[in-house]
Amino acid sequence: MNTPRVKEFLINLQDSIVKGLEQVDGKTFKRDQWDRPEGGGGMSSVIEEGNVLERGGVNFSHVYGAGLPASATAARPELAGRSFEAMGVSLVLHPRNPYAPTVHMNVRYFEARKEGAEPVWWFGGGMDLTPYYGYAEDAIHFHQTCKNALQPFGDDCYPRLKKWCDDYFYLKHRKEPRGIGGVFFDDLNQPDFDTCFKLTQNVGGYFLTAYRPILEGRKDTPYGERERDFQAYRRGRYVEFNLVWDRGTLFGLQSGGRTESILMSLPPIVKWRYDWKPEAGTAEDKLYTDFLIGKDWV
Repeated sequence: MNTPRVKEFLINLQDSIVKGLEQVDGKTFKRDQWDRPEGGGGMSSVIEEGNVLERGGVNFSHVYGAGLPASATAARPELAGRSFEAMGVSLVLHPRNPYAPTVHMNVRYFEARKEGAEPVWWFGGGMDLTPYYGYAEDAIHFHQTCKNALQPFGDDCYPRLKKWCDDYFYLKHRKEPRGIGGVFFDDLNQPDFDTCFKLTQNVGGYFLTAYRPILEGRKDTPYGERERDFQAYRRGRYVEFNLVWDRGTLFGLQSGGRTESILMSLPPIVKWRYDWKPEAGTAEDKLYTDFLIGKDWV
């Protein structure tokens, strides 16, 4: 059984990330233990109306059941009907300052079991950045850190997982990237358990290095109503992706997960407008022309 090793890593990862974010924000996260009637539970660590983070959640979950939800078997129908065990840490942070980007990170592990057969296991995860006002130096730092995390696994690892991220975090109905990407992987079970586990550990372990300097560098930038208004408009794209396309949200809801924890990824203040376009040459326009373009940053 590999699950105890993975669970220990995930619990420690959640704790270290929360402590690091509390140092930046100055307020503490609310820690909320929950149980799932069908099996399992988790710990949600959430901050709302912090000094820096308008809303943020760093959640650990460990759930199990008699049958995999449809979202987990859509790409692997041969696993339908198997019992499952799933665990992971998932975080989304929405800073108040529009010049500080939203960020998402997730690392997870699945096992699907059937009597008389070997368990089928796989890892998944990644991290991606969603700025409202783009800074090339922030994008380069974030992507370089992702590349550093994956360098031990070969020169082709970062470019492959970077493309996977660009393809996944894409709003097909808008024909628009959600942000500037990062890295993403799923169904990872080759070449062996230890290599896959180490890669997953690196992605989670490099998160604070990737994001904390950006948050600290932007959290005190002066802003006004114009910037907050644009931030609320762009946050609408985040909502659209999570509710329409995100497999993790679907899995959580279909598996009977805790709704409050699953939907903590949604920003607290959001706006939609009909057919709005930024004025050419503005900082808002620059986000579209220079950053939401699937660019190679490193």
